[in-house]
Amino acid sequence: MTRPETDLQRSPAAQDRTILIVGTYDTKTAELAFLEDTIRSQGGGVLRMDVSILGTTDHEVDISKHAVAEAGGASIADLAALGEESQAMSVMARGASRLAADLVTSGRIHGMIALGGTMGTDLALDVALALPLGVPKYIVSTVAFSPIIPPERLAPDVQMILWAGGLYGLNAICKSTLAQAAGAVLGAARSAIPLDSDLPLIGVTSLGNTCLSYIRLLKPALEQRGFSVAVFHSTGMGGRAFESLAAKGRFAAVFDLCMQELANDLFGSMVSSGPDRLRNAGRHGVPQIVAPGAADLVDWPTWQPLPEKWRERPVHVHNQLVSSLTLSADERRLLAKEMALRLNAATGPVHVVLPLHGIEAWDLQGEVAHAPADLAAFFETLRHELSGEVPTTIANCHINDPSFVEGTLMVLDQWLADGVL
Repeated sequence: MTRPETDLQRSPAAQDRTILIVGTYDTKTAELAFLEDTIRSQGGGVLRMDVSILGTTDHEVDISKHAVAEAGGASIADLAALGEESQAMSVMARGASRLAADLVTSGRIHGMIALGGTMGTDLALDVALALPLGVPKYIVSTVAFSPIIPPERLAPDVQMILWAGGLYGLNAICKSTLAQAAGAVLGAARSAIPLDSDLPLIGVTSLGNTCLSYIRLLKPALEQRGFSVAVFHSTGMGGRAFESLAAKGRFAAVFDLCMQELANDLFGSMVSSGPDRLRNAGRHGVPQIVAPGAADLVDWPTWQPLPEKWRERPVHVHNQLVSSLTLSADERRLLAKEMALRLNAATGPVHVVLPLHGIEAWDLQGEVAHAPADLAAFFETLRHELSGEVPTTIANCHINDPSFVEGTLMVLDQWLADGVL
């Protein structure tokens, strides 16, 4: 009896995978060579990129520092003459990112691993951002998981491991860390499944079942219509992944129904997906069905002291990691204007659905975020600021009611009938 073929079996996992190794070969030759040897000992291939500037190395590399500098728009001599390490490494980061992206496109590499302290990590973060979602990307860093790394610098699927005890040469602790990282990136490259699908993909933004529960009805309904559905948890990194895929045209359409990440970015929360939130689908003409789920809340780390301006706000303590603070009427108006500004700039179809009776579980009567007058002010501002070319459906329900899902599906069904999708 023939065993059914799985997606994993159909992938090129059995073939050798090639990993791009990025680092300063003038100062970290031993550590980078250890990474190379470990990957090769497990049957993988390596491609070595030197991003050093001042020093030299006798170790063989595949992409020299001169090639990296040239790809960044300068020469090594120019960068050395700057006398400013940060500016020089910015050019090297630009060149390394361009070259790495080209290597992925041409199929020459299947993953990336970089090694560094703060300077090397800074460059590695840019390289990781340049690679598509789904390409394994690992950073061995002395500042892994540190709060000095802002969320917008993190690629949605980047992996980091702390480079402990390895700042000056190899030792038992350093080798253990590097070996784990080498095995992880090679294993990921061998196991990765292409993002391609026979079904058109719809991206949906949401929060957990407590706050926003529409996904329980929406996802199966979309699948019944022949779509593959990816749901993104709108807690910062989820939105970054969503925007990354939208920017690359991976979605047939989006149901962008949770706006809390936009509020977080606008009002200074670290739980942010960056300044591109609610922009990329519109820039690339992807049809958007949009609703303001959780647009009345700003997330803040539960373990972090609140700024003075937030201390008197009603708050929902979700868990030990994150709490949600309610926005004032004026803040909601500001958010509504920003939403409208971004939606008005869209180059593709946009339809906004407004659930008049509430936009998340904690704004129901008796809950901490219940403020119907403030919600009405938000809706009034949004409707006023939206262009006349952006149609709006007024739903006489709460966002977690089945009728809200029905309203969004009516828009999709009309688009299908009209050949928009």
